[in-house]
Amino acid sequence: MSQAGLPQSISPARRFERHAPTFELGAAHSAQVGMVCFLCSEVAFFGTLVVAYITYIGQSTAGPTPAEALSIPLAVANTICLVASSFTAHLAGTAMHRGGLGGFRGWLAATIALGALFLAGTAVEWRSLIFEHGLTIGRNLFGTTYYTLVGFHAAHVTVGVLLLSLMFCLSATAALSRLRTGGFEIVSWYWHFVDTVWIVVFAVVYVFGR
Repeated sequence: MSQAGLPQSISPARRFERHAPTFELGAAHSAQVGMVCFLCSEVAFFGTLVVAYITYIGQSTAGPTPAEALSIPLAVANTICLVASSFTAHLAGTAMHRGGLGGFRGWLAATIALGALFLAGTAVEWRSLIFEHGLTIGRNLFGTTYYTLVGFHAAHVTVGVLLLSLMFCLSATAALSRLRTGGFEIVSWYWHFVDTVWIVVFAVVYVFGR
């Protein structure tokens, strides 16, 4: 309290550190259960796409094959970006629980940047496939299954980047302190899931599927 009897202003960083979480236990539990159920449904969804891709490998009768069209170095670079983003997301969560706003925002910004780099790499790869190899979604079975599987994954990464960006914006206010036991944790679950799915996709499409 100030001498005038009014509370002194507290910076967003101090509010981030001092405010007790108001994300109620019941709400947090419900949100966690909801995310787990959602991720289970996503496992089934991506599992179906992966099985379809494996089933139709080698059945294309026209157009480029995976060995002719896919760029392994670019796929490896994309994979490094996405795997690294899981580590930076974990470090952001650790900094958040310790009350370090600067560390949280720094690691979160790195996670967002790595996710954006992955999407940029995917765009570069697709441009090459379309304009240099003539591979479109309707060209052959390889194109259909490839763009469906990788495209849906890229869409999930885009959603993840948007959610992480929202967390970054909230961290500039006191809002994130009210969500820190639930909001970012749930978003990080989604992000780690998306990263894990990509490892499977990379193995199926770029390693065993060639």
